[in-house]
Amino acid sequence: MRLGLWLFVLFLALPAWAGELSLEGDFQQGSLVIGNAPPGAMVALNGNPLRVSPEGRFLLGFGRDAAPEAMFEITYPDGNKEARLFAIARRDYDIQRIDGLPPKFVTPPEEVLARIRRENAQIAEARAIDRPEALFERGFVWPVIGRISGIYGSQRVLNGEPRRPHFGIDIAAPAGTAVVAPSDGVVSLAEDDLYYTGGTIILDHGHGLTSAFLHMKDVEVALGERIAQGQRIGTVGSTGRSTGPHLDWRVNWFKERLDPALLAGPMPES
Repeated sequence: MRLGLWLFVLFLALPAWAGELSLEGDFQQGSLVIGNAPPGAMVALNGNPLRVSPEGRFLLGFGRDAAPEAMFEITYPDGNKEARLFAIARRDYDIQRIDGLPPKFVTPPEEVLARIRRENAQIAEARAIDRPEALFERGFVWPVIGRISGIYGSQRVLNGEPRRPHFGIDIAAPAGTAVVAPSDGVVSLAEDDLYYTGGTIILDHGHGLTSAFLHMKDVEVALGERIAQGQRIGTVGSTGRSTGPHLDWRVNWFKERLDPALLAGPMPES
């Protein structure tokens, strides 16, 4: 039996309790989907078990280059199971060229590679936390209001050399402009001077969802501090590998890079 026909038969046979499952969000590259299931249910994405809160909340994240299909599975509290195959919409991405960067930032000198590896490990550790609290419940607002100067997924060419895609949103604003928390969170990283990203903060929103704020002039929070949505956390700067004052805001679901604009919606008028 073909998979599509199998899924059709499965949906016809779904019992009444299947209506208690809901999924909110777009199934496209870069998106976050928030799920609700009966308390006590277990869920998995592509065979990987996911955290479900006591209230039944869980997250699904799809990165920049997510595969065209994703298999979602749920086991209800009474033992019944359901599987759904979702199509993940593909996106087109822009190419950006940035010239004039100091050569040491395009191709780092050998003597700083150990530092870069150490700092990358710090960032990976902060993003790997699976905090049980669903701190993302209040939704997301923009951390700073300004002109969007760089978009998610774009491929950057630095001094003529293609680099990794850009995984955040760049917001141009004057140095010293206040940056606020887009949602509730706990500070999982607060550093004044990382090689690539300068002043850097990572907020943990729970269930593996994190926000990173890069190139900041002032870092005004401490590791482990609990932050409320809208609370000031620092200021816009041009530290690290940067050509001018801006905030680079990034969102991760564990290792999956998500599009912050899909969470915060259209940029408000300044």
